[in-house]
Amino acid sequence: MSIDLVLPEGAADAERRRRLRRMRAVALGLLLFAAAVYVATLDRGGFWGYVNAGAEASMVGAIADWFAVTALFRHPLGLPVPHTALIPKRKDEFGRSLEDFFADNFLQEDIIRGRLAEARISARAGEWVAEPANAARVVAEGSQLLALGVRRLRDADVEALVAEVLIPRLVAEPVAPIAGNLLAEVLSDDAHHGLVDLALEEGHHWLVHNQETFAQVLSERAPWWAPDRLNEVVTDRIHLEAVRWIADIRADPQHRARHALDSLLHQLAEDLLTRPETQARAERLKVRLLEHPQLLASGMAVFDAFKRALLDALADDDGPLRARAQAELVAFGHRLTTDRALQERCDAVVADAAVFGVRRYGGELTGVITHTIERWDGEEAAERIELHVGRDLQFIRINGTIVGGLVGVLIHAVTTVLV
Repeated sequence: MSIDLVLPEGAADAERRRRLRRMRAVALGLLLFAAAVYVATLDRGGFWGYVNAGAEASMVGAIADWFAVTALFRHPLGLPVPHTALIPKRKDEFGRSLEDFFADNFLQEDIIRGRLAEARISARAGEWVAEPANAARVVAEGSQLLALGVRRLRDADVEALVAEVLIPRLVAEPVAPIAGNLLAEVLSDDAHHGLVDLALEEGHHWLVHNQETFAQVLSERAPWWAPDRLNEVVTDRIHLEAVRWIADIRADPQHRARHALDSLLHQLAEDLLTRPETQARAERLKVRLLEHPQLLASGMAVFDAFKRALLDALADDDGPLRARAQAELVAFGHRLTTDRALQERCDAVVADAAVFGVRRYGGELTGVITHTIERWDGEEAAERIELHVGRDLQFIRINGTIVGGLVGVLIHAVTTVLV
């Protein structure tokens, strides 16, 4: 069931209506003037014969053009003459034609890319955001939007997503190939050396400053029959040797222990990729970790703490987070204004996104035109369209009156010469 949409009239439409009435009055005045001249010069020869012929032709031209203009919007004089009131009758066809015209002449890839290239979006955006005041505004607005989104992110929804979607997906996904390939890439780039150095540094620091704890742990494993003094000597010696050993490994990048660790890790990566036994153990470990009841609770605690910290940072106008974001944004703006290659990449991304949007949603976009016009009431739509273009169309009537008069004079002159 279609619903006719009656469009409201505003102050601008009232002004258009006033101007349309004035131009109609001008066109009608010319017609009446031509009629008066025609009546006044009937049955007169000579110069007045030319005037009479011109006035007659002016009336014909004025009436013909009035009929043509009026036929677009309504039946002239209310008479149902065929092919009149075209807009009320065929507005739906006009809407579809307008939709096709818009799609064929505006929503084309080459047109969109060319217009975006002329617009220099990335360069202009860089110039704008390079201003600290503008960057601060962007950061402030972005912080508010991000904070609003974080507040609307309920813990129950996140927990359900992790428990019902993420964890089952991870359980079903084999971890051994991923872990093996990742470990192999890390080892090939020697990226693990930094982690090893950090572990050695922390281990050495702990051993040096926690000798009593170290000795207590070893004493708990000592035989019950061994004298306490002997246990103390042994634990002190073990602690000393452990500290020296860790220090030697730290100081020597080519230490045998480092090579042994590398060999162990390489073997582990290969086993994760090739040995079914190692793969099965990795899968069992993964399942135990993911299905442990404390995993979800601990993860949600971390998420809650992160959310609170993020909200506090976003709410602090002078805080380090927003200050750093503003500084990075200004720096990016300066780079965007000077780096031509970056501008081209950003413009290409924008153009690709626009073209993708047009390809994907262009039909829905142009369909709004047809859908909207189909909802319009025919007569109301014709009246509103006339408000926008009717004043210019009155010049057709005026020109028809003037040109008709000139043609009438010319025809009368030719007739006089021939006769």
